[in-house]
Amino acid sequence: MVTTLNIKDTNFDQDFSAFLSARRDSDHDVSEVVKSILKDIQVRGDQALFEYTQKFDKFDLNPKTIRVSNHELKEAKSQCSNKTLKALAYAADRIKKFHVRHLPQDDHYTDEQGVSLSVRWQAVSAAGIYVPGGKAVYPSSVLMNALPAKCAGVERIVMVVPAPNGSLNPLVLAAAELSGITEIYKVGGAQAIAALAYGTESIAPVDVITGPGNAYVAAAKREVFGTVGIDMIAGPSEILVVADGKNNPHWIAMDLLSQAEHDEVAQSILITDDATFASATCKAIEDHLRDLPKAHIARKSWENHGAIIVVNTMDQAIPLIDRLAPEHLELAVDNPRAMAAKIHHAGSIFLGRYTPEAIGDYVAGPNHVLPTARSARFSSGLSVLNFMKRNSLIECTEKSLSLIGPMAMTLAHEEGLDAHARSIGIRLKG
Repeated sequence: MVTTLNIKDTNFDQDFSAFLSARRDSDHDVSEVVKSILKDIQVRGDQALFEYTQKFDKFDLNPKTIRVSNHELKEAKSQCSNKTLKALAYAADRIKKFHVRHLPQDDHYTDEQGVSLSVRWQAVSAAGIYVPGGKAVYPSSVLMNALPAKCAGVERIVMVVPAPNGSLNPLVLAAAELSGITEIYKVGGAQAIAALAYGTESIAPVDVITGPGNAYVAAAKREVFGTVGIDMIAGPSEILVVADGKNNPHWIAMDLLSQAEHDEVAQSILITDDATFASATCKAIEDHLRDLPKAHIARKSWENHGAIIVVNTMDQAIPLIDRLAPEHLELAVDNPRAMAAKIHHAGSIFLGRYTPEAIGDYVAGPNHVLPTARSARFSSGLSVLNFMKRNSLIECTEKSLSLIGPMAMTLAHEEGLDAHARSIGIRLKG
């Protein structure tokens, strides 16, 4: 049953808090299973990787077949329509143009004491891209993960993708080739994350792992963090649509279903100041579900995790939005920019009545790998920065050390670190 809340209700605050705290992730704890898989890959390498692939994906691998060959890449591309390849190339061009604009700049200056101070940005040496299989195939995720790494200057980009029964989707491989990825392995699940993090005989380890996956992949990324960097722990997808009564309810209903069709535990929420519009949107959802190909998934998502929240004014929606901190936020209102300026927490914001969230999934340019489960309160979508690190450079002259060194020595003595103080002082005595 779809959750319906009205800000006028006496128990609204309590009911909204309960809705906010409800869990949508996996019902069972997979961490112990994942830890076992990770340890096994560390100890037995390829042998364990091949065994898990046979167990979970039902096909045999060996050192000669684990990597996707150039012939397989070319064959995959030949199976894709020119129309689709053109759309992929169009999306790739827009994604690259957006992300390259956000490359950070090095900085250097000499301060008043004569100390030279710099910040230098460099790409990581190797990045691993996880591409999910399962309920859907996402060539767009290949572009969204690989192209920021390319823009950042990562020299080695590795892609892992599950191949159930030995089969790989041609579009996924075509997107990989378009992104410049040539090192692709037919492995998935927690075992693929382990291979990327620790390395095996066939797969050299990487420095950063990005990309969404199921509960096992998410748990594996959590476990290997520290050995490698990760983008985020991605949960089920979510959308919050804020819409007034001037909208077409069939448009808003389809926007809500665009996330519901991802997964049974995806979440779609409507906030509106018009109860009549809310009812019309619910009816429109039912109309769309009659012929939506993934209606069986979307219906479970909508009925089990969807919500309609009615407020008196749109100003009352602002604190609710920030508490929800949604992955995707649509503002289908008269002045969306003014409203967006008041919002602190959201992964990506879609402004106006003609900006459906789905445009951001493919061709808008900004990344569609976004923080979920309210983590937009403290994190951001994938960008070139996930594939870069910064160094600070400090250079003192004899004179500048004599000017700032005594203060450092004072602080070192206060912390009881005499060798620290002496390492400075020994240079000042001449």
